[in-house]
Amino acid sequence: MANGIRSFPPRSYGLFPQGVKWLLISNIALFVVYFFCVRFDYGWIWAPFALVPGEVLRHFAVWQLVTYLFLHDPFGFGHILFNMLALWMFGADLERTWGRRAFLKYYFLCGVGAGLCVIAATVLFSSNWNTATIGASGAIYGLLFAFGYLYPDREILFSFLFPIKAKYFVMIIGAIAFLSSFGGSGSGVSHIAHLGGMVIGYFYLRSQRGFRRPAYVRASLGDSLRMRYKEWKIQRAKRKFEVYMRQRERERDRDRFVH
Repeated sequence: MANGIRSFPPRSYGLFPQGVKWLLISNIALFVVYFFCVRFDYGWIWAPFALVPGEVLRHFAVWQLVTYLFLHDPFGFGHILFNMLALWMFGADLERTWGRRAFLKYYFLCGVGAGLCVIAATVLFSSNWNTATIGASGAIYGLLFAFGYLYPDREILFSFLFPIKAKYFVMIIGAIAFLSSFGGSGSGVSHIAHLGGMVIGYFYLRSQRGFRRPAYVRASLGDSLRMRYKEWKIQRAKRKFEVYMRQRERERDRDRFVH
C-alpha cells in the first residue's frame, strides 16, 4: 500500500503485532478443527458456539456473541481467507497505533456489537430465530472503518488491482453492506453483521477523541503544513527577486541610452 503518511510510529511492533497474531492463530486453528469435524460428521459439536438469536434470547447463551467470531464456513476457504487477510492488512496498523489492549477492545466491541445488531434485526424483521451466524466479518468491517477513519488518504488496492484512497473504499463497502441488508439473507451472508460492525465502530471512534488520529499522523500533518508555508515564503521571495532584477535590467537599459 502506498501512502504519504508514515506507516509506523516510533516504536514498531513487527510484521505481526501480538493481538493480530493471536487472533490469526486462534481463528485458523479453530477453522482447521471445525473443518475436519464437519468432514467426519462431528460438526454438531460446534452448534452451541454459533450465534443463534433464539438461543441467546430464550436460553441466555450470551457466550455466542463472542464465540461466533471464531467460527468460519467449513465448506470453503474464501470466508476465512478474506477475513484473516483483512485482519492482518488493516488490523496490524491499528494495533501499532493504539496498542494491543485498545485494539482488542475495539475488535471485540465491533464483533459483539455486530452480533447484537443481528439479534435486533432478527427480532424486528424475521420470524425465524434459529438462523445461525458465524464469522468475524462484523469485527473485520469495524477494522475497515477504523482504518479509513484514521488514515483517510492512504491508498490501498481495491480487489488487489485498483489503487483507491481508504476513505472512498470505506464508503463503497459501507454502501454495499447497507444496500445488501435490504435483500434478505438468501445469499447466506449476514450483511446486517457487516453494517453493524461499521456502525458500532463509527460511534465508538466518535466518542474517543484520542482515536481520531494517531499522534504521529498529527505531527506529520503539522510538518506538512509547515513545509508548505516555507515553500510559499520561498516562492514569494523568488518572485520579489525576479521583479527586482527586471527593474535593475530596465534601469541599466535606460542608463545605456542616456550615455
